[in-house]
Amino acid sequence: MAALQGCIARAAADIVTAPVKIVGGAVDMATTSQSEADEKRGRALRKQDERYGQLERSYRKEARRCEAGNDDACRKADAARGEMEAIRPTVAPAPRY
Repeated sequence: MAALQGCIARAAADIVTAPVKIVGGAVDMATTSQSEADEKRGRALRKQDERYGQLERSYRKEARRCEAGNDDACRKADAARGEMEAIRPTVAPAPRY
């Protein structure tokens, strides 16, 4: 009989705390921790920095070809330069050691 009372008490406690556990789990899933947000921002910055590097290399290559008289290369260099200028304000400066 004592085991039955313990079982009933445990079931009652589970019923009372279930809504709190459900809401708590939903809140955890809906919120992003600061470290997760920092990691996401870091990934975005690295991706953007990588794109900027690609554009810079492309710009230098096309600029050399443009100086040699290739009109298509001049257009490509201008396009790369325009995209570089568009993303430059958001690219983090290189660390200085």
